[in-house]
Amino acid sequence: MLKLFRYLKPYRWAVAAVMALVLLQSLSELYLPTLMADIVNDGVVKGDTPYIWKIGGFMLAVTAVGTLVSIAASYLSARIAAGFGKDVRSKTFRKVESFSLLEFDKIGTASLITRTTNDITQVQSVLIMMMRMMVMAPMMCIGGLIMAISKDAQLSLVFVGALPVLALTIYLIASKGIPYFKVMQKKIDKLNLVLREGLTGIRVIRSFNRLEHESKRFDEANGDLTQTAIKVNQIMAFMMPMMMLILNFSSLAIIWFGGLRVSGGHMQVGDLMAFLQYAMQIMFSLLMVSMMFVMVPRASASAVRINEVLELQASGTEQGAEPSAGERQSAVSKRGEVEFDRVSFRYPGAENPAISGISFRSSPGEVTAIIGGTGSGKSTLISMIPRFYDAEEGAVRIDGVDVRERSVEELRAMVGLVPQKAQLFTGTVSENIRYGKNEASDEEVRHAASIAQASDFIEKLPEGYSSPVAQGGTNLSGGQKQRLSIARALVRRPSIYVFDDSFSALDFKTDAKLRAALRSETTDATVIIVAQRVSTVMDADQIVVLDDGRIAGIGNHQELMATCEVYREIVSSQLSEEEIA
Repeated sequence: MLKLFRYLKPYRWAVAAVMALVLLQSLSELYLPTLMADIVNDGVVKGDTPYIWKIGGFMLAVTAVGTLVSIAASYLSARIAAGFGKDVRSKTFRKVESFSLLEFDKIGTASLITRTTNDITQVQSVLIMMMRMMVMAPMMCIGGLIMAISKDAQLSLVFVGALPVLALTIYLIASKGIPYFKVMQKKIDKLNLVLREGLTGIRVIRSFNRLEHESKRFDEANGDLTQTAIKVNQIMAFMMPMMMLILNFSSLAIIWFGGLRVSGGHMQVGDLMAFLQYAMQIMFSLLMVSMMFVMVPRASASAVRINEVLELQASGTEQGAEPSAGERQSAVSKRGEVEFDRVSFRYPGAENPAISGISFRSSPGEVTAIIGGTGSGKSTLISMIPRFYDAEEGAVRIDGVDVRERSVEELRAMVGLVPQKAQLFTGTVSENIRYGKNEASDEEVRHAASIAQASDFIEKLPEGYSSPVAQGGTNLSGGQKQRLSIARALVRRPSIYVFDDSFSALDFKTDAKLRAALRSETTDATVIIVAQRVSTVMDADQIVVLDDGRIAGIGNHQELMATCEVYREIVSSQLSEEEIA
């Protein structure tokens, strides 16, 4: 947790102010029992009413000052904790945005959401408490002991018996409860995962009539978390009764032995009353410590999880070296040539590589199509271009420069990607298209939509390009979402277009019109198309056939029909003999 507190640096002066205010509050509370003892010893016993009024007024003034500094400390600590939480959330979110797909696979989306929300809230809550109690608890404990000993050293021997018992009780209870806090955060992850799947997959769940099954899954995850929470709360529930029991027995001992000291003339009544209050302050300071034992372990577990995210080195975000003069000249002359050189990649924990020994080249002005069966490695292959994954062996080069040597910003600015699953964002139609190029003019947006065959359905919408898009594009059909995704890539006008099975939701007529429009629009760019349909890839300049992560053949349609058995099988499964002929 201390590592995470480095983000408190901008608030160091405010933290120092809180510490000073809490110190003043502690001093005021430690001074009040002494003033009360003076009132009893020198005012009540001697019948000196003016003295009672004088010291009583002074007590009110000290109390007022203590109250004001307490309010100020609470306000400042809340401001600091809120600012700290905002900063850590921002840093965590920016870090998560920089992750490659490997890191998302490793940690999990549900866990990343929990770490960015619930975990940071836990640390934020404990920070408020720590800023108050970190100074107050030791100050009240040590100060109370000093003041109690100054009143009567012999009576202070009561603490010799009480404090070790209190400390041992806190230790035993906390040591039993702390492990459960770490388990709870993992179970919150699990609950978040089940809830997220249930909400995002509600259409599939309803269509297969699996509502009862999903409710059962949620109830199991919810019940598991609840049982753990009950268990830890049952353990921690022993803390307060045990503390109060020890506190009351200590008070009883102080009054018993203190009464004997007063009757023997070794102690005044006012001093006994002050001693009893100091004993309460000492015990309550230890009660504060016990509360920290309850909250700090859970926050510590959360802090570890947040630090894991902040310190995780993203595999696809290292900044590459500056290209040499020759490489820069090459980039200018070639503009987007993509080369795979003996590329292999294996997912973490997988026995076999997803792709192995892939080598081919795609040049500007050419359309390269990648086709193959399900699980043949098509999407994995093109994920290497924008560095969603990095090659385990071999290299992916753009204009002769290894993609790992380019900065991520430079690399991804060159690529216009249309993913397999069309992902839209809340906003308007034009805002979703401008996601590819924020400064795009209205004319550029309309042109991109026209090429993507989206202008017809957009103009039929009630508000045209200003029509709202629901979360995830749920108010649009699959084909409409795909066309908007294509328009988003086109408006960017990159040097490399990557279409990952982006025509699957389109009818054959729209598919053909779109590919024809793309030909004229992308004459100077490198175009890589992943597709399942043979009709989509037949006209490509170069077709790469993948089979079980390896290249089964490279060439145009006619060449592959003559030389590649895998390609012939794919074609014969989709086209009739007349269409093949």
